[in-house]
Amino acid sequence: MTNKPFIFDLSTIELEQTLAGWGQPTYRAKQVEAWLYQNYADNASVMTNLPKSLRQKLTKCYQFKVIDPYMVVDSTDGQTRKILFKLMDGREVEAVLMRYEKRQTLCISTQAGCAMGCPFCATGQMGFIRNLTAGEIVAQVLHYARQLNEEARHVTNVVFMGMGEPLANYTETWQAIRRLNASSGFNLGARHMTVSTVGLVPAIRRMSKEPEQIGLAVSLHAPTDALRDTLIPINKRYPIAMLMETLRDYITITNRRITFEYALMDNLNDSDEQADQLVTLVKDMLCHINLIPLNPTPDSSWSGSSDERVYRFRDRLQAAGVPTTVRLRRGIDIAAGCGQLYNHAK
Repeated sequence: MTNKPFIFDLSTIELEQTLAGWGQPTYRAKQVEAWLYQNYADNASVMTNLPKSLRQKLTKCYQFKVIDPYMVVDSTDGQTRKILFKLMDGREVEAVLMRYEKRQTLCISTQAGCAMGCPFCATGQMGFIRNLTAGEIVAQVLHYARQLNEEARHVTNVVFMGMGEPLANYTETWQAIRRLNASSGFNLGARHMTVSTVGLVPAIRRMSKEPEQIGLAVSLHAPTDALRDTLIPINKRYPIAMLMETLRDYITITNRRITFEYALMDNLNDSDEQADQLVTLVKDMLCHINLIPLNPTPDSSWSGSSDERVYRFRDRLQAAGVPTTVRLRRGIDIAAGCGQLYNHAK
């Protein structure tokens, strides 16, 4: 394992300061960033508009690769690719590419493991290992960007919805967002990125004050505290009433729509009564409900709702005027749910 710092962990200012300390003009930083984030360079030797001496110094002083595609699996329909990446310290994280007609969406990780302990989630079952750095988060995007570039395609959307709770790694996640959003960086529009959270109230309040118009998705999964305490343990600290008040404030401040993720589990949270409770909970909110038939995990005692139950639940919400869709299930045959490939490899 090398002790050299990872070049993708450098902010623009840090890169400028480093190059200035080497006696380089200011514009060199923009040239380096263009190679890293727009030409997807994974080594300094290809940066041909830089002096050879600078390329050599970058190679000597910085690490350009910190993630290795340890396991790659493609769905049978060719629309989903999941990669288990090995980090420099041997830890492993997952990232998924989902292909649609006009979109190439990435679901990326912000932590190795997760401390939230949601019992139906494969990542929650493995526990928390460590936070990822901003560079390690960005590196997942760039790995797929290189592959898509070979197909004359590009990343259109990024969701921070893989392994880990993004808002529990707030600083590094937000640095990654800004690097992906910057015109001198990856140049992906803020509205093409979404952060998913189980409902960390203080972090949502902090996020409401950020200037970037990043989408917010909240993993709700239950309309009452009694059930949500079991499915989302952090609910005991930030119960539904507190969460919903915070989200209403978020909407007022940002004027942005929230997505509620609701994983439907057979005979647990999919009844007509629970649909009606959910309607009451989100009434008059600027929101959208995304229903997700649960991806089964080996250590969970719950299974996904039947198609009949899923669409009955959806119809009940829609009839009450709540915007609702059912998420298209992707990558079931390759364990594409968060943490599933990691556990499968063990």
